Amino acid sequence: MPPNRKAPTNLSLRRDLVEHAKTLKINLSEVLEGALVAAICDKERAAWVAENRDAIDEYNERVERGEGFGDDWR
Repeated sequence: MPPNRKAPTNLSLRRDLVEHAKTLKINLSEVLEGALVAAICDKERAAWVAENRDAIDEYNERVERGEGFGDDWR
């Protein structure tokens, strides 16, 4: 599905929050879409860090020893 196509979705939210959002003219779809983008980015970032933890740790150890990236090729 192209990213600009919208998917109809049913949600259950606290009634008081929905009513308050309406009085403040908050677009729930925009807020949820933004929150989903942020949540997806956070999860993907955490997965990437977990997947690359060994390489990150190895690089950080090299930096602590005063070695830089590419020193092996100089």
